[in-house]
Amino acid sequence: MSGSAARSPARGARLPRRVIVTAHAKLNLGLAIGPARADGYHDLASIFQSISLADTLTAERTARGFTLRMRRESVAVRGAAASAAAEAIPAGAENLVLRAARLAAERLGLRGGARFVLTKRIPAQAGMGGGSADAAAALMAMAALHGVRLTRAQKVALALELGSDVPFAITGGTAYGRGRGEELRPLRLSAPFRAIVAMPLWRVSTAQAFRRFDDVNYDLTGRPHETRFISILRRERLNPLHASRLGNSFEDVLGSRQVSFESLCARLRAAGLLEPRLTGSGSGVFGIVPARATLAAVTGRFVGDEPLYAVRSVGRGLQMDLQS
Repeated sequence: MSGSAARSPARGARLPRRVIVTAHAKLNLGLAIGPARADGYHDLASIFQSISLADTLTAERTARGFTLRMRRESVAVRGAAASAAAEAIPAGAENLVLRAARLAAERLGLRGGARFVLTKRIPAQAGMGGGSADAAAALMAMAALHGVRLTRAQKVALALELGSDVPFAITGGTAYGRGRGEELRPLRLSAPFRAIVAMPLWRVSTAQAFRRFDDVNYDLTGRPHETRFISILRRERLNPLHASRLGNSFEDVLGSRQVSFESLCARLRAAGLLEPRLTGSGSGVFGIVPARATLAAVTGRFVGDEPLYAVRSVGRGLQMDLQS
């Protein structure tokens, strides 16, 4: 693995018996996608923001093997989470928690296994980075269980093997991302903010979204157009409303779902939310809550059956509790 060697625990140091990780979801306040690169990935320019909606991963060392038990907990403030979202989360070997655990064990030379319990609250296929957050949590939990301290370069290298959003999921907060998402520049918000995320009944897989983008934008060349990001980045502090006006490239390739998306945005505006925007490749659509508005008033005015999630901006991606 690239980067300097991981630091092992001091001899005789007590290792935690259990690690509990709170893994936060994210919003893309703005997102521009470039054409496919030679390696098949796409360059992007994005303003990432961690939010309060989070999964919880509990990890304990075992003698051998890796197991995962999943619990699902709905935290929607209105409406019920769609069953299709739950079914979209693989529980077997393809689950990102287990993939991340095995990757960490292999790359870091960790002995033994781990038992994981994952409480899922972040909707699947929502563009909110739930799977990436879980993968980041598993990577860091494995390192913590074995007392291994990773360099930033090692974290990024491991994270990129699992997905483009995983590097940000580890660091979190507010950041400008480039490359595949691994080139992260921390930013400061002008003020914390609240948002409502609405989940349509339809879902968009990330792979499908990129295929549609490539079909429509086959003639593009070079890096994504970042001019509109420059004025935002020159400011000392980031205004989330200004950032959300940067747009999202995936909103232009929704195909048959375009009408549904536009209807949802219109209903979010009518409820009093500002700058409704698709997050990631979708299908979650968020709107910023005005500073003096109450969540009860906004959700009460919303017309529709989509589940609504109340979130706020937070300053980190992962929170870890080590228990002896």
